[in-house]
Amino acid sequence: MLSQQRLVRPRFALTLLFIVASSALLAASASSRHRADAEKPAAAPEDTLVMPPVLKNISSVPGTVEVNLAAEPARLALLPGHPTNAYAYNGSVPGPTLEVHEGDHVIIHFHNNLPEPTTIHWHGLHIPAVMDGSPLHPVGTGKDYDYIFTIPRGSAGTYWYHPHPDVRTGYQMAMGLFGAIIVRDAHDPLPASLPEKLLVLSDNRFKPDGSPDIADPNSAQGEIDQENGREGNVLFVNGQVAPVIRIRSGETQRWRIVNVSAARIYRLAIPGQTLLHVGDDGGLFERPREDTSILLANSERVELLIRGSRPPRTRTSLQTLPYDRYDPHTRPENWNVAHDLLSLRYTDDAPVLPPALPSIMRNVVALDTTRVTRRQVLVLSQGLINGKTMEMGRVDVRANLGATEIWQIENVVTMDHPFHLHGFQFQILDRDGVPEPYRSWKDVVNVRKHQVVRVIVRFDDFPGKWMFHCHILDHEDHGMMGILEVRPPPTRRRS
Repeated sequence: MLSQQRLVRPRFALTLLFIVASSALLAASASSRHRADAEKPAAAPEDTLVMPPVLKNISSVPGTVEVNLAAEPARLALLPGHPTNAYAYNGSVPGPTLEVHEGDHVIIHFHNNLPEPTTIHWHGLHIPAVMDGSPLHPVGTGKDYDYIFTIPRGSAGTYWYHPHPDVRTGYQMAMGLFGAIIVRDAHDPLPASLPEKLLVLSDNRFKPDGSPDIADPNSAQGEIDQENGREGNVLFVNGQVAPVIRIRSGETQRWRIVNVSAARIYRLAIPGQTLLHVGDDGGLFERPREDTSILLANSERVELLIRGSRPPRTRTSLQTLPYDRYDPHTRPENWNVAHDLLSLRYTDDAPVLPPALPSIMRNVVALDTTRVTRRQVLVLSQGLINGKTMEMGRVDVRANLGATEIWQIENVVTMDHPFHLHGFQFQILDRDGVPEPYRSWKDVVNVRKHQVVRVIVRFDDFPGKWMFHCHILDHEDHGMMGILEVRPPPTRRRS
């Protein structure tokens, strides 16, 4: 595969502490610009976390969501206070949120106004291959493409969308192209009274003028980024630095969190407080789980219930704690430093009684291991899958439509690789032989250094060619990707 300049050189004089200190006056600037095609959120105090705009449904047909979405150059302050040339969906970073319900017929009129080809990958959705937005279906400069699909029943959850052109995904996302998807269930088991927050986590690195700092891939930093994946030294939530979420004592909030970072893994925690973990990539679990921290690899999603367990007029923070995902030879010096992502401030209102929550949220049916027809082994090494880099004309794995398979994913190197499968959700069976402690639907699994993970997947509904890859964007762009072809089973001739 061709190697292009898409890595970023850090500027150590631009520290996270400086950005956090200056963010109170500037935080909302990056996420407040959008077109009339998105519905504007209500005004809020300047330091408050701002929700991305929501794509406006232009259809009057019940059960149909029809929207306009454009990828285009924009002049935005990706770094607060420093307007620069960027890419944006409908003029907004993050892009506007696509909100749909299970069963909706979705029509997205996409226009590519970028100076280069692109796609939109609807990350995690179970939709036809020609609508998936993989590198196999690029949209040229100045071209239009209608993405048309139906949201499957049972898929309520948090997803996201982003460009997926061959060898340019990391660059286009660093320039600002990413957005969230929320699929709602008309009979959601969680109380509708819970205040809901969408948190899109990203990071970036910048030149002094505020433009994304793209490193020469042949430089020392470029080589480190190719090894580690590109990490930024400025952390964002919805395009803001260190925003504020306000909560009332006794209140419970529902947080949908998406990690759109190119390589960074977040270990989420609130000091001295447990998190109620209720869902991940493919929606809600059967039962809530208590955790002191949640590991969120790049491209994963998580749903949390945050309980207001502190007194009025106090404050705490959502942090990302140290996590060593790196190769020891290129591990950054400050990898073991915790960072505040946002401030959680308690109002001075009188406490309220906590809401009643269901003990069972939904039934997650286990895929039947006795019906497995094939077992695949995928070996992840540095930049390679099964010893190869991706070629657009080569099929690496074949499966029959309707088949159930177990994929054994073996990481043989000394750094983590988050593995993503397009088009089909799977269930994790075990890690290093230890059964997964709970059942859920996933499309990404972080395979830790020298770890073996087994997943089970059923290839229902949609034949075609699909991508699987490491979701560290630098690894993906340099060819750590393969093609799965799902084919209708051969028909038997009658004698």
